[in-house]
Amino acid sequence: MNFVSFNIFRTLGFPDTTVLKPENYLRHKELLRNADWVLFPEYWQLNALVHGLKCRVFPSVASYHIGHDKVEMTRAFEAVAPEHIPWTIIEANGPEEREHIWSVMALPFVAKLPKASMGEGVWLIETRDDWHKYCDRTEVLYAQEYLPLDRDARIVVVGDKVVTAYWRTQADQGFYNNVSKGGKIDNSPVPEVMTDLALRLARELGVDHAGFDIALVEGYPFVLEFNRLFGNQGLGQGSDLKDAILEYLQQQSEPRDPGGSNTPEPFHPVAV
Repeated sequence: MNFVSFNIFRTLGFPDTTVLKPENYLRHKELLRNADWVLFPEYWQLNALVHGLKCRVFPSVASYHIGHDKVEMTRAFEAVAPEHIPWTIIEANGPEEREHIWSVMALPFVAKLPKASMGEGVWLIETRDDWHKYCDRTEVLYAQEYLPLDRDARIVVVGDKVVTAYWRTQADQGFYNNVSKGGKIDNSPVPEVMTDLALRLARELGVDHAGFDIALVEGYPFVLEFNRLFGNQGLGQGSDLKDAILEYLQQQSEPRDPGGSNTPEPFHPVAV
């Protein structure tokens, strides 16, 4: 297989890989059309590559589209696993909607910006002043019940396999479990009920490269979000992630024709 990559750091050690700068992609149309896979393009390149140049991209189109916006992500979760989502209200940011959410949400509750990662854009709402400050920062109101947690699990999925799973314990300042916000990594075993939920969501949504954040409350798993481009702090120093990606791309490239035809398999929701 031959690859074109737009992210040199995430494809270090990949064989037969040409690395391009995203801003130069239209200078290399034929190279892109002829590549077996185009790896880790920027979000803004996606439509041109997939629909214009007919490239096969990794991560999948679903990974990009669903992972780009917490509102759309939550709606996708609600479609396939509503029983595993903390109670969430999503509304336009108007005075009636602000007052409605404030009146029905028990304190404290969590508010989020639709597009943020690494713990940014997340507030613990404890007072009306907190709520007003959040409302002034966002176009869409996203309020979610607060789960009493001192940790959550990051579950890394590639294709239909869990590559690694580890706990993220709460930062010294409280509330945040993100490693970028001071959370710490705990490599104690993560229960199967949590990894099973991550795999179920990935399979049903066609997400093939993601770090799912799953919480456990009295033995019951709740999905918080996933990140298409997750940090590597908990992955160790081995080649497990690279090997998992290459194995998955090889599997997706194998022909389905039992006679051994070399015709590439049709596009499907898992990898487009």
